[in-house]
Amino acid sequence: MAATTPSSALKRLDLRDPAALFETHGAEEIRGLERQVRAEIEHKKEELRQMVGERYRDLIEAADTIGQMRRCAEGLVDAVRATDQYCARLRQAGPGAPRPPRTPEPQQASQKFYSMAAQIKLLLEIPEKIWSSMEASQYLHATQLYLSTILHESKMLLKCQAVSDQAVAEALCSIMLLEESSPRQALTDFLLARKAAIQKLLNQPHQGVGTKAQICSLVELLATTLNQAHALFYTLPEGQLPDPSLPCGLLFSTLETITGQHPNGKGISVLQEEMKLCSWFRHLPASIVEFQPALRTLAHPISQEYLKDTLQKWIHMCNEDIKSGLTNLLTYVKNIKGLAGIRDAMWELLTNESTNHSWDVICRRLLEKPLLFWEDLTQQLFLSRLQTLMKEGFDSISSSSKELLVSALQELESSANSSTPNKHVHFEHNMSLFLWTESPNDLPPDAAWVNVANRAQFASTGLSMKAHAVSPCVQSFCSALDSKLKVQLDDLLAYLPSDDASLPKDASPKNSAFDRYADAGTVQEMLQMHSVACIQHITARICAELQSIEEVVHRQLGVLTGVKLHAVLFMARLCQSLGELCPHLKQCILGKSGSSEKPAREPRALKKQGKGKAQELMPLQTKWQEVKGLLLQQSVIAYRVWSSAVVQVLVHEFTQSLLSDDAGSVLATATSWDELEIQEETESGSSVTSKIRLPVQPSWNVQSFLFSLCQEVSRAGGHALPKVTVQEALRSCVVQVAAAYEKLAEEKQTKKEGAFPVTQNQALQLLYDLRYLSIILTAKSEEAKSGRSKQDSRTEKVIDYLEGLIDPFDLDVFTPHLNSNLSRLVQRTSVLFGLVTGTENQFTPRSSTFNSQEPHNILPLATSQIRFGLLPLSMTSTRKARLTSRGAETKAQVVPPALSRADDPMHPGSLFRQLVNEEEDTSTPSLFKLGWLSSMTK
Repeated sequence: MAATTPSSALKRLDLRDPAALFETHGAEEIRGLERQVRAEIEHKKEELRQMVGERYRDLIEAADTIGQMRRCAEGLVDAVRATDQYCARLRQAGPGAPRPPRTPEPQQASQKFYSMAAQIKLLLEIPEKIWSSMEASQYLHATQLYLSTILHESKMLLKCQAVSDQAVAEALCSIMLLEESSPRQALTDFLLARKAAIQKLLNQPHQGVGTKAQICSLVELLATTLNQAHALFYTLPEGQLPDPSLPCGLLFSTLETITGQHPNGKGISVLQEEMKLCSWFRHLPASIVEFQPALRTLAHPISQEYLKDTLQKWIHMCNEDIKSGLTNLLTYVKNIKGLAGIRDAMWELLTNESTNHSWDVICRRLLEKPLLFWEDLTQQLFLSRLQTLMKEGFDSISSSSKELLVSALQELESSANSSTPNKHVHFEHNMSLFLWTESPNDLPPDAAWVNVANRAQFASTGLSMKAHAVSPCVQSFCSALDSKLKVQLDDLLAYLPSDDASLPKDASPKNSAFDRYADAGTVQEMLQMHSVACIQHITARICAELQSIEEVVHRQLGVLTGVKLHAVLFMARLCQSLGELCPHLKQCILGKSGSSEKPAREPRALKKQGKGKAQELMPLQTKWQEVKGLLLQQSVIAYRVWSSAVVQVLVHEFTQSLLSDDAGSVLATATSWDELEIQEETESGSSVTSKIRLPVQPSWNVQSFLFSLCQEVSRAGGHALPKVTVQEALRSCVVQVAAAYEKLAEEKQTKKEGAFPVTQNQALQLLYDLRYLSIILTAKSEEAKSGRSKQDSRTEKVIDYLEGLIDPFDLDVFTPHLNSNLSRLVQRTSVLFGLVTGTENQFTPRSSTFNSQEPHNILPLATSQIRFGLLPLSMTSTRKARLTSRGAETKAQVVPPALSRADDPMHPGSLFRQLVNEEEDTSTPSLFKLGWLSSMTK
């Protein structure tokens, strides 16, 4: 204000001199001054109108009052003048009259004169005494002075709650004396006045008075009304002794005191006190001094039945007003904590000893049943408002979460076109980068002294997030959602009982007005319902986004380089992590049971005991499991969209490479074969040594397909993918790969001009590739379910076709070696393609026996299997196997590698082979002698 006053003064000074104004101010400033001056003019006009409108009524009333005062003064002057004339006539008649004898008559005449003068004096002073009584709120005394204008004031006093029982009784007696009404009418006036007070309290402007204060005043007014109804109108049955702590019948006792005729002057006289103070009061006649007001009809006590019916009807009428008024008042309460504060204030008010004193006795006398303010009048209104606030809160959470989801998806899409993408967004494109990027938050700060078993099950550390493939964007989303749920939950917990405070009903039920937490179960159900609805809205939005993306990526070959699948993976990880990264969501559904932290790992004995048994879950646990199931189901759906697109693109590329029939494509996919020496027995009994060449590696297009598949799985965080997603992707791969080989078989069966025929070597390689793909892409767990290894019928048809292209005799010789090569190949590539094959295909069980004719390439690490399986190590590339038709067991022999093109010094890998050959005869162990390094050159 201090800053604006000089500015206003300066502007007013500028306005006096227009020339200086235009010299010192610009055009815009002058327009601003003009608008300010015009606004001030309009403001002054409005003030003038209001002043004239408000004062005109006062002026008229003052004029009427002045006129009444003038007329009253003229009448008073006329009365005094008439009195003087009357006295003058008496004086004139006095000397002419005969002098009476000296008897008591002159004293009687004088007494009459003084009596008349005293009455005049009383009439002159009664108005002053009446107004003095009114100012002192002694309306009964004012009524005894015959002032009927206090009727309005008496009825207004009935509407006040902060008055004593005696004051209300006197006001009712005043009304009864002025209106000559009965006690039943007095009861009706009392209840109507209190009903008007309730309406005024509920409808007063919500300014400067809190909702809590208004509701507490309402409760106090209701309690005071019933207490005063008992004190004023209730009369004890005959023979029942009165209770000093419970006064009753005060109205009738007051009426008896005022109107009753009491002998020996024990009654209350109207002018008794004044007679002791003024000397002239002794000249008043006895009819005035001993006057007592009286009712025309006897004031019969109100029957208990009539009193009960009247009060019940009054409560029923007020109930509608209270409901509508409280509903309007509770709209000003904007949080659940405020509702809890109002409820607790009501509980403290009703539980107070002075308010709750003998409350049950009063209700039983008046209504023959207890009057429950909370349960009957306000509890449902509070629950309705609580549900509204809760719905608004969770609707806000769901809408903000949807906006955050859309914003995250837009950021993922825009980052692809940005030259410097956000680091966290870049992790969404390739999860392996996030996994292998070190961060200061990888380990918890207490990792050095807190045991792993005592940590949280899903600690929010960097390594735990990486172990579960939770990207920073997903962490940010879950943290934002969890913080909003925490705010909502903290607000609601004020309405529920705390853990450390005992419930009032358990502590002292006699001293508690009502059970504050009786509706805790209902509130918990509301919280659970709205929490589940919030998650359903979020998942519905995610489902809609997935459907739109699925329509876009369907049948698109360049989808792997786009951003649509990154958004799909983000939503899949989000649904997968919401249940774990939002602990307050679990607490919203489970209530207090979900807030307690449980041990991260259960004892092994308990796991073994509960394994294989159906666990009976509580209803809340069942609801939480349903929510987690919904999230995981949506996560699996999102992963299915991603896996379908990936498999479709990769299989399409593999199919194109497989169906390429030109010479360059055949050579590009060819790999080195292994050469074996075998011994066969002729019909004459002699043995013949021969060499065969068999494939030991799959074609390059097969390896490229599997490696690309593992790459995509690795980018998506393959170690945390749901098992069902991997299995579905593998099944889809098997089906589509089988279809590709079927298409190849159909094309080869249909002889086209210029097409190369399928040779036996090509058939062997194709057979080897197909069987290898069938083994890699088929999990052992699926085979175990059927009890035996059962290949797909479509794959079997293609295998039969390829075997038909091979000489039957050669096939019988090749088959054992092909199986052996396949077994070794699966073991070698089990780690390379581990994300696809799964842990069940990587290691050989310890109990398996090795009856191979050559040393197995499994290095045992320990006598007992604790954590690690057998370590696969490859042998040298060239082996010699001797087979005999007699079936005798022979030991496998490792022969030096045969001379081949690989021995060329210029060929890559020849250096390693030279080192192996040089150190074969040395006794010193060498890394190269193990053979795993030499296999790298193949």
